[in-house]
Amino acid sequence: MGRAVTVATCALNQWALDFDGNLERILRSIEIAKHKGARYRLGPELEICGYGCSDHYYESDTLLHSFQVLAKLLESPAAQDIICDVGMPVMHRNIRYSCRVIFLNKKILLIRPKMILANSGNYRELRWFTPWSRARHVEEYFLPRMIQEVTGQETVPFGDAVLATKDTCLGTEICEELWAPNSPHIEMGLDGVEIFTNSSGSHHVLQKAYIRVDLVNSATAKNGGIYILANQKGCDGDRLYYDGCAMISVNGDTVAQGSQFSLDDVEVLVATLDLEDVRTYRAEISSRNLLASRVNSYPRVKVNFALSCSDEICVSISEPIQWRYHSPEEEICLGPACWLWDYLRRSKQAGFLLPLSGGTDSSATACIVYSMCRQVCLAVKNGNQGVLTDVRRIVNEDTYTPEVPQEFCRRIFTTCYMASENSSQDTRNRAKFLAEQIGSYHINLNIDVAVKAVVGIFSIVMGKSPQFRVYGGSSRENLALQNVQARIRMVLAYLFAQLSLWARGMPGGLLVLGSANVDESLRGYLTKYDCSSADLNPIGGISKTDLKNFLQCCIENFQLTSLRSILSAPPTAELEPLADGQVSQIDEMDMGMTYAELSIYGKLRKVAKAGPYSMFCKLINMWKEICSPREVASKVKHFFRMYSVNRHKMTTLTPAYHAENYSPDDNRFDLRPFLYNSAWTWQFRCIDKQVSKLESKEAKPLCEDVD
Repeated sequence: MGRAVTVATCALNQWALDFDGNLERILRSIEIAKHKGARYRLGPELEICGYGCSDHYYESDTLLHSFQVLAKLLESPAAQDIICDVGMPVMHRNIRYSCRVIFLNKKILLIRPKMILANSGNYRELRWFTPWSRARHVEEYFLPRMIQEVTGQETVPFGDAVLATKDTCLGTEICEELWAPNSPHIEMGLDGVEIFTNSSGSHHVLQKAYIRVDLVNSATAKNGGIYILANQKGCDGDRLYYDGCAMISVNGDTVAQGSQFSLDDVEVLVATLDLEDVRTYRAEISSRNLLASRVNSYPRVKVNFALSCSDEICVSISEPIQWRYHSPEEEICLGPACWLWDYLRRSKQAGFLLPLSGGTDSSATACIVYSMCRQVCLAVKNGNQGVLTDVRRIVNEDTYTPEVPQEFCRRIFTTCYMASENSSQDTRNRAKFLAEQIGSYHINLNIDVAVKAVVGIFSIVMGKSPQFRVYGGSSRENLALQNVQARIRMVLAYLFAQLSLWARGMPGGLLVLGSANVDESLRGYLTKYDCSSADLNPIGGISKTDLKNFLQCCIENFQLTSLRSILSAPPTAELEPLADGQVSQIDEMDMGMTYAELSIYGKLRKVAKAGPYSMFCKLINMWKEICSPREVASKVKHFFRMYSVNRHKMTTLTPAYHAENYSPDDNRFDLRPFLYNSAWTWQFRCIDKQVSKLESKEAKPLCEDVD
């Protein structure tokens, strides 16, 4: 009986509907796995077509092309003498399922449909797929003719079954099934399955890796076994970044860890494990064995193949390792940078343009691009030919090799300080100093002529000239004059993005980057269609607090000393006239709330699912040392008024990197109305009644129902 088994798992940078590229990456991962001695290879969820196909799953073309790729895989010499486990959509009896197709030597062993679908947050799998609801049930699946011609099989098993090889038993989970309370691995482990596999399409959120690793390790800590996790990586065409983290765990210990952020399109993790370690671990858990003795058995597909080698005495067994986690600041540094790189190379543009104001948000965006340049240079230095090929195409120079991040940054990154009569010399200098340190091609321009021209048109037509508040104008005039500056900057940003390289005698165009953080988006503290409107926003899912911590990290790790003055300066939009040459407009004063408060409001609203009254109840306890109930009520009301008044801005928000679970992204994550009764009459009345009760000291427990 075999003992030492060698298995491989992958993190692949697949791209939705890129069937050629996806096939090439799958084949490369199989070749690497075989070269490293693996007898089983696992890939990410829906890797053949790419996870993020969305409504393209409705199209018969997606199913057709997936089977065409499967035929190529079955025929490939690289895919022989190794069990290959690939993901694709399959229609069975006119029902579409997300499936694993497991094959060996041109024979399909099993098609295993996903049983628990992800349908919250960013996931809408129930829109396109149906869960397989018949536990431990297998049916015949009639193969398409193109597959029959390769395999010689007319039908194959389809359903909830496990594979019984000559030396062990292997069972499948698919992404969400690991996260569910009744994960299949529990029952499979009790039925003698020794190796569990999980193919995932799990996206990055700050610090999510802790949860994922704990889930994998705990899956085998109580029940014993080997757990193999594969995951998608990169940007497959949407707001999400899939962060890899492929891993292999044995009896609660990690033995192999893949990278979380990497520019490698194909990453293969291989480990050799001793099955006897699983068997002895399980044998002494009497509670587990009592449960196992009465478990319902899974259908077993017998496979005349062994995962172990014959000369196992000389094989080195993989030892437990300590997982290395990134700090939140490191995740901000690496995740959005990898996302930007994928978008840049796949959009076939020549670089980025960023309106750089000298404030925290735009500076953080600039530092993320600089981090991307550092990662590109490091990948090229480490011999990544794919990255080098992409770099040379982007800069349009066949012999170019990036070595210094600042030099590469100057080729692909343009920053632009757009001054007005309301801009201070301090912010101009801060933007210039940061641009010099990261190496971007920096432009200084003045927008006053354009602003005056636009306002002049209004004055000629309407016969009245609006004035800022400090010059006697009304609030409406003041806001309109601020907004026209912001919108002029957006128009100029796109003009320079399209033509600045042309003016410099270089080919191509630039992607415009926005820089509105998640807190300002939640509050609506931005002008609709202003310079936060862009092609991409790498910080749109990150809080102001985390961005400041990230900039501090950049000072320490990248020696960007210019960021010290940026961090010490109060956040300002600089859209109102200066007072004696100094900034008179402060963001937090304008908003009527602090960024720290906004972060709390955001988490209570989205993560804790709190409406106005529930938020008030939670905050009077949370802030009891610093605010009276009436002050808390005032703050909550102000937040919800501003949130609801500005909610319409979310419908046009620039596609942003998803990093926080309280993101107000209207695209799919935060599905709410954008036209509210902003008076919130019923809700605010409930708050007022509770405040009155508290102030009169006749209040009943806060959790009681309100009359």
